[in-house]
Amino acid sequence: MTFLVEHPQDAKSILSRVILANRARTAAKAAREAVVRKGALEGGGLPGKLADCSSKDPSISELYIVEGDSAGGPAKQGRDRHIQAVFPLRGKPINAEKYRLDKVLSNEEMANLIKALGCGVGDMFDIKKLRYNTIVLMADADVDGAHINTLMLTMFYRYLKPIIENGYLYIAQPPLYKVTFGANESYWVKDDEQLQKLLTENKNKKPNIQRFKGLGEMNAEQLWETTMNPETRTLKQVVIEDAEEADKMFDILMGSNVPPRKKFIQANSREADLDI
Repeated sequence: MTFLVEHPQDAKSILSRVILANRARTAAKAAREAVVRKGALEGGGLPGKLADCSSKDPSISELYIVEGDSAGGPAKQGRDRHIQAVFPLRGKPINAEKYRLDKVLSNEEMANLIKALGCGVGDMFDIKKLRYNTIVLMADADVDGAHINTLMLTMFYRYLKPIIENGYLYIAQPPLYKVTFGANESYWVKDDEQLQKLLTENKNKKPNIQRFKGLGEMNAEQLWETTMNPETRTLKQVVIEDAEEADKMFDILMGSNVPPRKKFIQANSREADLDI
């Protein structure tokens, strides 16, 4: 107290920061409450772009968050409508690491996703109201798809972390190639490493290689067979092994402070996989 009395300019600066922080908290709380008031479980209805499943049992219900309408169309057609819902994302998701929650929730895509999940967000989050116990991020198997998944992981980690902690969040593993030998022998291949291995094992056969630039290039039957069929698909479960380290990495890679990100990229550039 004595310091503040003797240093009025410092006191004024500290007070201004306190007031600004309080305004930010108030704005974020108002935004959260607005989303919940309009949410699926509060009488606002489900977002129109959501193709919901018929099941009302969260334990068997799945939500596929897909990259754009081009992938959303085949996903909606090929899914199991009883247990699988589809939510197509338009454009790149907002970076939840750079913005306060009120700004994130002012983004229509994120607000609609919160409504679709039904569990609220932030301080008003209630895991018991979550409408799906399997939530799958399904983006293209390329750099752009990886960026979209990273942005969505940031959103879930920062504002919907209990979904990850309860083991409900997954990343789909769509194939990048379809390789055919002759008329009846075909394989779905996830990446270049698997492709080279397959070609080496079948070096005496002539391959026909089809590369999928995006999920939208697959028809409904192919998308179901490779990525959505619970009996044949591969899903990668998202887990938080070290919360403190995860928090640090999200801040470095997705935050607004550029120097730490530049330093990380320079230190790890040799280990990067390039998609050229």
